[in-house]
Amino acid sequence: MSNIEKVNEILNKAETFYLATVDGDKPKVRPLGFHLLFEDKIYFGVGTFKAVYKQLEANPNTEIAAWDGEHFLRYYGEAILEKNDAVVEKAYELMPDIKEAYEANGWEMGVFYLDNATAEIRNMMAIEESYEFKY
Repeated sequence: MSNIEKVNEILNKAETFYLATVDGDKPKVRPLGFHLLFEDKIYFGVGTFKAVYKQLEANPNTEIAAWDGEHFLRYYGEAILEKNDAVVEKAYELMPDIKEAYEANGWEMGVFYLDNATAEIRNMMAIEESYEFKY
């Protein structure tokens, strides 16, 4: 299993994970559930109309935190916002209710992956594994 697959596996087990952004000089954290391993990158999706997307545009430094029942994951780096129709279509296949809502309202899903990123797989006391991702 590759390093990015290990990170993806923890996100799969966690189901819900948390994305931290910066809004001006204040931290903002929200739960997310969608991620997709595609072409050796983990993509995340958020609506382009949402504050979180605008926060990532203004300051792409972000962190994702997850707990899979055994390990904590800290995955942080620079959000690369990308127009990627293939990832959006896969997201809609996995989440048809989201597709329906977005299409009915004329919304667009924005996708991003983390570059210049570090993933730390941790127990309560220490880092067990750490990986760097640069694309």
